[in-house]
Amino acid sequence: MSPVARLRGLKPDWLSDPKVWRTEILAGLVVGLALIPEAISFSVIAGVDPAIGLFAAFTMAVTIAIVGGRRAMISAATGAVALVIAPLNREHGFGYLVAAVILAGVFQIVLGALGVAKLMRFVPRSVMVGFVNSLAILVFMAQVPEMHDVPWPVYPLIAGGLALMVFFPKVTKVIPAPLVSIVILTVITVAAGIAVPTVGDKGDLPSSLPVPGLPDVPFTLDTLTTIAPYALAMALVGLMESLMTAKLVDEITDTHSSKTRESIGQGIANIVTGFFGGMGGCAMIGQTMINVRVSGARTRLSTFLAGVFLMVLCIVFGPIVSDIPMAALVAVMVMVCFATFDWHSIAPRTLKRMPAGEIAVMVITVVCVVSTHNLAIGVVVGTITAMVVFAKRVAHFAEVTAVTDPDDATVVYRVTGELFFASSNDLVGRFNYATDPDKVVIDLSAAHIWDASSVAALDAIETKYEQHGKTVEIIGLNRPSAQIHEKLSGELTA
Repeated sequence: MSPVARLRGLKPDWLSDPKVWRTEILAGLVVGLALIPEAISFSVIAGVDPAIGLFAAFTMAVTIAIVGGRRAMISAATGAVALVIAPLNREHGFGYLVAAVILAGVFQIVLGALGVAKLMRFVPRSVMVGFVNSLAILVFMAQVPEMHDVPWPVYPLIAGGLALMVFFPKVTKVIPAPLVSIVILTVITVAAGIAVPTVGDKGDLPSSLPVPGLPDVPFTLDTLTTIAPYALAMALVGLMESLMTAKLVDEITDTHSSKTRESIGQGIANIVTGFFGGMGGCAMIGQTMINVRVSGARTRLSTFLAGVFLMVLCIVFGPIVSDIPMAALVAVMVMVCFATFDWHSIAPRTLKRMPAGEIAVMVITVVCVVSTHNLAIGVVVGTITAMVVFAKRVAHFAEVTAVTDPDDATVVYRVTGELFFASSNDLVGRFNYATDPDKVVIDLSAAHIWDASSVAALDAIETKYEQHGKTVEIIGLNRPSAQIHEKLSGELTA
């Protein structure tokens, strides 16, 4: 291959295909518009000036587009992070908040380097489905206040916006339907002088770019001990949401992404955001779905431009953006909710075939997320529930069958299944210590020892037989089981 051909192969898709860069640019514009009211709302939750949330959205999106592991995923200021750091800002001031954001970024880099992303393999599909469905519910619930106690024109505007997004793609998909909906509704409200809530009602937009600087805090051990718990909580919540969102985008686009790079990238983005006076953030499921599922974006360009367009819209076109009716953005987010929710998961046909444990895990995940408004809590509780359900199910697979020799001199117990704490607890009661012959053989060729509980159970069985003057021989151990048995047998009791 010639050097020129090699260079062509290294070029991003959006440079070689006009259709791709057109899609990416328009997607970035739509997401940039959608980020503005969200960032302002999250600023209110964190108790900071709206410009702080907008700065965070800008720096997070631009930085993660370069250093992140998942292409086309949007990261910006989020509600989950705002909830974590709000008490710190309220009790100690904005300087401590910024310092916590920087430290959270450091924690995320360390956790990413240690391989925390590999823990994603332990998140089962039922938890993932619950995560997606609860996310759709939360995004919709966030729109409800925008539809309550508002002028009556808001409702036909929302309905019109939804209709445009449903039917416009049937005409052409060259221009994203959400962008068309936003532009048309804005023109209608401005031209007709319809008085409805607008983006400008959410807060003042910034008039200049953020300036880098150090947080205004004393650099002492007391400061570190104050911000460390909040920073660690923010790091964990941010990574959980980002990695779950990255996994979701992987499935939607049928592509793979580096979760380790994404974890480290989130840390770098938060450090950059902190030094620019932002409130930090993580991946945003709603805006990511607008970018990936609704607008069809697939590259880093859309993420980068979402941040750039956000600042350009605020600084250059602030007066125009301020006139965008909130109804237009609400319609976009409602459509995102509909597209995000996994309707197949609640179809009667699916529920009839799905094991009860899987349904329970999905429902528990949704209930926890919706009730706490914290995706990380829901995912952790759902995963733990799934592990308990799995352990209970697998525990029943351990069986013990006995075969006695014709001369009644020996009995062979054949144990089958997985031996671990849940299945080995009742193993001791499956043997006839008093009536068995003098020689007992326990055949484990069809079993596997997983933990110390199983070794302790086997030791207890041997001890009980010895108390009756009988000998026990354990045979058939596979190599890993033999290693753990040899290492722990006789060492687990006084």
